[in-house]
Order: sequence, then structure tokens, then C-alpha cells
Amino acid sequence: MAEITVVDDPAALAAAAAAQFVQAATQGLARQARWAMALSGGATPQAAYQRLAEPDLASQVDWVRVHFFWGDERCVPPDHPESDYGMARAALLDHIPVPPANVHRMRGELDPAEAAAAYQTELGAYFGVAFPRFDLVWLGLGEDGHTASLFPGTAALLEAQRYVVANWVEKLNAWRLTLTPSVINQAMQVTFLVSGSRKAQILKEILQGPYRPEVRPAQLVLPEAGALVWLVDRDAASQL
Repeated sequence: MAEITVVDDPAALAAAAAAQFVQAATQGLARQARWAMALSGGATPQAAYQRLAEPDLASQVDWVRVHFFWGDERCVPPDHPESDYGMARAALLDHIPVPPANVHRMRGELDPAEAAAAYQTELGAYFGVAFPRFDLVWLGLGEDGHTASLFPGTAALLEAQRYVVANWVEKLNAWRLTLTPSVINQAMQVTFLVSGSRKAQILKEILQGPYRPEVRPAQLVLPEAGALVWLVDRDAASQL
């Protein structure tokens, strides 16, 4: 069963997400040598990254043993304004002592199929198991019900074998790189960060509506042996 935590506003949401990261990383690194997280793009995670980069929290994390991956990426170079990696770098990575080798970005500047295959190989090399198991995955929620780059009606929703795919999104007329539902659902913990009244209707549909993942892809996120957490602000939760 999902855990739903409602906070007052976007600032409180960023603080709660950053605190969750510190707690999860600290607990994880107490029992294992390294800790892996898949990051999300978007304004809500960006605020959480900025909070996490502040000295009072950043000083609590052993960054040398933390590895960063991405849940999805736009097919753009890393210095492009729309790059999810670029956003995370500016908000967080440039402000913490994480080794460059611990930052595993999706290479959006490559041909989409080539980039997906390269990331598949990188995930396999890091995890060395049948399916990668992230310690923590952060996800956002689009007004159309998408999460990562799993958009309604797209081929990636049906992928069961690969870890990452190039996903053509007709409404955007663009390719996206994305982790597949099978990988996301292997995670130890998946946390959705949702903010704002514009997300209220779709959040209600995801949590309380019938199961229709082909039109509400976020409903595909059901960790097999991990925790599912929704961190939402009051505006986003207003219809629950």
C-alpha cells in the first residue's frame, strides 16, 4: 500500500524530499558499500535538489559512495537548457563532493536508440543482476498522467525486458529516453513528488480512479518488494 504524505506548500515539499534523501542514503550506506538513486527532472525535484545542496543537509551524506542515475532524459546535449542532467548538475551536483565517476547520465546527444543501448549497458555493468535495483527513485507526475518519460499510449509502457528505451512521444513530436516500468518497480523505494493545483485532478485519478495504465502511466508504478511514497503539497492533494 502506498504511503501518502501531505505537506503545506512547495517549500515544505522540497524540504521533506531532501530530508527523505538524507535519511534513506544514511540508512542504506550503513548496511552497504554504495547507494544508487535515479533522479527526476522538473521544477519540483529541482527545488528538492537545491535544498539538498545546502550545507546543513549536504554535510550529512557520504557523497563518495552515492551514485546518481536518471529516470529519463530529453534527447538534447548535456548543456542544453532542457537537459534533466544539466538541471540536476546546476541545482545539486556542482555543489557537492560527488566523484564524477559516480554520475551516470543518459547521453541525450546521441542517436536515441544508441543512447538507450548505452545506458542499458551501463546499468548492467553497475548492478550486475537480472534487473537493476535502485535504492531510491524519484518521480514526477505530469498533468496527463505520465511519469519519467512513460507517456500515455507509448510503446515503452509495454516493455518488459529492457531496462531503458528510446520512447517516441507523438504529442511532443520528440524522442525521450526512459527507464522502463519493470526497472522502476524493482526499486527499494519509489517516491513521487507532486506539487500544485494543476496536478490535483490527475493525482486523484491515479490514486482513486480505475486502473488504466495505458492512459495513466503512473499507475504502472507498483514496486514489487519496495516502498511506494507520495510526497504531495496541499494544492495537489486538494481533491483527495
